[in-house]
Amino acid sequence: MSRAALLLLADGRFPAGGYAHSGGVESAIAHTAVHDIDSLEAFCRGRLHTTGLTTAGLAAAAAAGCDPLGLDDAADARTPVPALRAVARRLGRQMMRAARATFPSAELDRLAAEFPQGTHQCVVQGLAARSAGLTPVETALATAYESVGGPATAAVRLLSLNPLDASRLLVHLSAEIDTVAAAAADAGGRAAAEGLDALPSASAPLLDITAEQHAAWTVRLFAS
Repeated sequence: MSRAALLLLADGRFPAGGYAHSGGVESAIAHTAVHDIDSLEAFCRGRLHTTGLTTAGLAAAAAAGCDPLGLDDAADARTPVPALRAVARRLGRQMMRAARATFPSAELDRLAAEFPQGTHQCVVQGLAARSAGLTPVETALATAYESVGGPATAAVRLLSLNPLDASRLLVHLSAEIDTVAAAAADAGGRAAAEGLDALPSASAPLLDITAEQHAAWTVRLFAS
């Protein structure tokens, strides 16, 4: 089941709410930092190696059997701005509903009871992957891919880009996605053995700043 589950978790059509979020690219477009396919690729590459690495490490650690309560605290510590913490928990609630229906497990039930308002999406994704029989590296791969696939898809809508160009962009990043996933899985395994300090904590301060700005917009196409 695990290979099919990997495809399902990485599919933007999985009903976990990700399609409503731009991963920061809506703000980047408003500031003209992203304006064409080349600048979009640069944005996605930066997001992959910062936010993508960090969330993939947390998800891999959950798949490796780390305590999800501790991982939620670790995710909070690595998400310094309120807007992004709120987004992560909102997406976590939606992921939890989809995961419990698709990959039911006692671990997911316990986490849902512990965090009725939602825990971080990456923690839920890691437990869902564990319930589906995925390995930590497969889990990290799905999370790393999502960190760039979401913004690329959102930018197609926001900039009216050719979707074929966006697909080619993701192919250009595929080797880097694999590398980030492998590093995240290694960190997740070390976190399970040595403690959560082994997890990556790469940050993207500009994404943090623009996320707070975006949350204050009165008109926007995406929730974040």
